Amino acid sequence: MIQNKKTPYKKTSTRGATGASKRRAKNLRPTSTGRTTMRTNTRPPVARVAKPRVANSYPMRLNKYLAQMSIASRREADALIEKGSIFVNGKKATLGTKVNKTDTVTLGGDKISAGNVKKEANRYFAYFKPVGVTTTKEVDAKDILSLTKFPVPVFPVGRLDKDSEGLIIMTNDGRVTERLLHPRSFHEKEYRVELNRPINNTLLRGIKSGLHVGGFRARPAQVRKADSPETMDIILTEGQNRQVRRMVKAFGFNVVNLLRFRIENIVIDGLDPGEQREIKGPELEEFLKRLKLSN
Repeated sequence: MIQNKKTPYKKTSTRGATGASKRRAKNLRPTSTGRTTMRTNTRPPVARVAKPRVANSYPMRLNKYLAQMSIASRREADALIEKGSIFVNGKKATLGTKVNKTDTVTLGGDKISAGNVKKEANRYFAYFKPVGVTTTKEVDAKDILSLTKFPVPVFPVGRLDKDSEGLIIMTNDGRVTERLLHPRSFHEKEYRVELNRPINNTLLRGIKSGLHVGGFRARPAQVRKADSPETMDIILTEGQNRQVRRMVKAFGFNVVNLLRFRIENIVIDGLDPGEQREIKGPELEEFLKRLKLSN
């Protein structure tokens, strides 16, 4: 067969070919080098305009609204709502309440209306949580806010289980929760732990090296023996639920008493269970500096 000089390839017959084969043959085209390529759709793509996202669209869930206003994190906002501290247009809010831009939201009598946020200056308190008191409202239990009066509406940063005692930071600064408790942060929290029997080196090595506890791997922690064979001080840089109790349980120990006495540079020295003191001055400056926040 004599080939056409202008088309240096053998024309492919489509007789008897399948539909897919015919389409491939039809799309074949020669190149300047004689190679065969597939014809492609050269129509320029149609530009799609993304629908703009509105970050502050209304109506908005009340807990999200309070978080955006730096009143509290969403979880803490829910606790304030459950406690009955939040009102919308004069009516007590409930979980799931939504607000519009023109609504009036109040917390402890202070107005927090959209576009015109009015709230107390940021305040910070060290509180000594007693055993038997919860950090959040629970059925058949007393919580911090129902037992203790603070000068301004505040919420607890983080948790400390009902059977434990010690330091809780109370504040109205919603930024602190994210900075202090975020999983990627490594902020120190120190505990005095009394166990049901003398501590051994196997337990100490396990805590120092990190261990798997109930579905997560605990980070390596600093630990040292304290003033009796059954007590130790441990420094954690994370805050999993009942973490200390679960860690020692993995080695066959049980916690008799657990006291958190330090969070970063804040300590409970001079406080008795149920007492509070305001964090201010150089102590507050150092605390916010460690969280990379400004007052």
